[in-house]
Amino acid sequence: MLVCVGSCLVMIVSAYGFNSVLGEHVVLDPSRVAAQVFSGIGFLGAGAIILRKDSVRGLTTAASVWATAAIGLASGAGLYVAAAASTEIILVILAGLKPIEARYDATRRSFELHLRARRGEASIPAIEKALARRPARVKQLIIERDEQAGADDLTLILTRVAPQEKKTEIRRIIEQLPFILVVTGRAD
Repeated sequence: MLVCVGSCLVMIVSAYGFNSVLGEHVVLDPSRVAAQVFSGIGFLGAGAIILRKDSVRGLTTAASVWATAAIGLASGAGLYVAAAASTEIILVILAGLKPIEARYDATRRSFELHLRARRGEASIPAIEKALARRPARVKQLIIERDEQAGADDLTLILTRVAPQEKKTEIRRIIEQLPFILVVTGRAD
């Protein structure tokens, strides 16, 4: 709201604040101030973007700040219909697409378990059969033989794993497989 109101005020000042100095040889260009608003807003938006490990956070926030500034500039320029229509479209995008985005993210989320199994008995088909009624899919199964223990150490990576409850349920299903001796990974 502050970005929108501030942008609106800047545009009003740019368009109408210098009427007293206008004369025959003085010409003002209000679009120059609008361009500078976007430079400043771009700086604020860059500050909202955070890089953590392999994911980027804050892009929606940065884009929202930028769009809010545009709404403020449109309001300040007297383009009320455009400002109102843009506000509605932006709200639909932000609120309406959130469930679709959450569903998409759930399909990409992975879950890693570390297991110990009886030697030579673990297989992707056996794990997939146990998970048959769940959306989770085996992405990768790494088997390392432990000659001393006579067992296999497994790293199981699943995709399409959604909320915490699903992880706990999947861990329970994997633990109940007859060839699994120990599950050492956490369900988080």
